[in-house]
Amino acid sequence: MARNDPRMVALDALMACLDDGKPLDDLLERDRRYLALESRDRALVQTVTAETCRRLGQIDKLIRGCMKRSLPDKERVPRAILRLATAQLVFLGFPHHAAVSTSVDLARKRAKAHAPLVNAVLRRLGREGEETAAAQDAPTLNTPGWLYRSWLAAYGEETTRAISLAHGERAALDLTVASDPVGWSAKLDARLLPTGGLRRVTSGPITALPGYDAGAWWVQDAAASLPARLLGDVAGKSVIDMCAAPGGKAAQLAAAGATITAVDLSERRMERLVSNMGRLGFTMEAVHGDAASWRPAELVDAVLLDAPCSGTGTIRRHPDIAWTKTKDDPVRLAALQARMIDNALACLKPGGLLVYAVCSLQAEEGQDQLAQVLARHEGLVHEPVKPDEVGGLEEVIDASGALRTLPCHMAQHGGMDGFFAMRLRKGS
Repeated sequence: MARNDPRMVALDALMACLDDGKPLDDLLERDRRYLALESRDRALVQTVTAETCRRLGQIDKLIRGCMKRSLPDKERVPRAILRLATAQLVFLGFPHHAAVSTSVDLARKRAKAHAPLVNAVLRRLGREGEETAAAQDAPTLNTPGWLYRSWLAAYGEETTRAISLAHGERAALDLTVASDPVGWSAKLDARLLPTGGLRRVTSGPITALPGYDAGAWWVQDAAASLPARLLGDVAGKSVIDMCAAPGGKAAQLAAAGATITAVDLSERRMERLVSNMGRLGFTMEAVHGDAASWRPAELVDAVLLDAPCSGTGTIRRHPDIAWTKTKDDPVRLAALQARMIDNALACLKPGGLLVYAVCSLQAEEGQDQLAQVLARHEGLVHEPVKPDEVGGLEEVIDASGALRTLPCHMAQHGGMDGFFAMRLRKGS
């Protein structure tokens, strides 16, 4: 088995993700072996690693049911091989013989003493795995306990189960178009969503789609497209897009006629943003800076702050997040978000608008931030979201009037990412 065999790459990536807590996408983007693979093999790596993370609780329970004793924590290689193989056998529908033989071969190369165990477990799962998995309680098994309990407290049992069930499905490809969404829906074989964006119903390389080179559209989840709309008519206005990369919201603002200053702390992500905006034909001022402290030379009309967060609203797209985050992360990030909110308000003209957004389902990063910022800043006004600003989707507006999308919302169209956004007007 060659060193750059896709299954070898998947094995190393999964161990670094689940055992060391590193984001899966970052691992793959920095892995030269992965980047050297053909597109088909890269897709294989992405599919098997993501599905393993998506079904991890079920997978581990299936494996334990086939063993007299669990593998010790130090035996990370055979454990990862079994996890990947179970995803292929039980959840991805790979041919049993191929999944077993390639996994046993991988074990012989990387965990020779455990190859017989891998073979025995996988052959049993090939016979019993699908039936056993169908009887499992997927929502609770595939969601870490601390995360499930936090959603129970925030949303209740019914909604929490709906969220967790939605995480079991792979997210579709959503696009935002600069103009003529109806026309582009036909050209792109896509469904027009209530949010005004498009959802692709067939797969294929993004760069090969009509309109890519011309910059007619950009990739952006339906929920992610909503916060920028809360700024209203931005034509001719000065707007700071804080934590702007990769640029979907900046593109929305540019298409609407705003004069944009895009700020991001990551040079690598800023390079990607500049490249994306160049493809789309939009101009902006790009600033490498910290949203918690950077200030413009002159006060601006509006700020869009898409703050760093736990990302628990994007588990459909990034299923590893469920297993790489801890209960301390939302609390730690909330403190950073509060500093960014205060700094963003200081960048505004009197009467200016701030829209704060996070792709998180955690109360500490959403509703709690709203209550706390209003307590900190006298004269600050929370302006509720109106249904006509979000495609008539009343379900995405919470009791306070803030935007709160959930993965189980817009279910008839295949769901959406989880976002929180609040609109604040600075006192005059």
